[in-house]
Amino acid sequence: MSEFKVGDTSIEVDEDGFIQEPDKWNEDVAKALAATEGVEEMTEDHWKVVNFLREYYLEYGVAPMIRKLCKSTGFKLNKIYELFPSGPAKGACKVAGLPKPTGCV
Repeated sequence: MSEFKVGDTSIEVDEDGFIQEPDKWNEDVAKALAATEGVEEMTEDHWKVVNFLREYYLEYGVAPMIRKLCKSTGFKLNKIYELFPSGPAKGACKVAGLPKPTGCV
């Protein structure tokens, strides 16, 4: 495990950069994680995806399937990839502070 610094806060991350302490997630952490995924600015659309992922995860304990993510946000899959070039599982889930998905999102 390694550490990821956001301001004065150190957060433990795994080898792929997924945070291991979800309670330390906040918008500043999300922005910093987004930068590691090539997302320089978090737009309203980015936040719509991230907030949906967090809410779904907090309610069900797993990341949603891609189909559910697209239907609930109203974004087609290609739009999700425009927002998060590394994809919904690696990019969007990482920025949302979710654990690394074991399968497809």
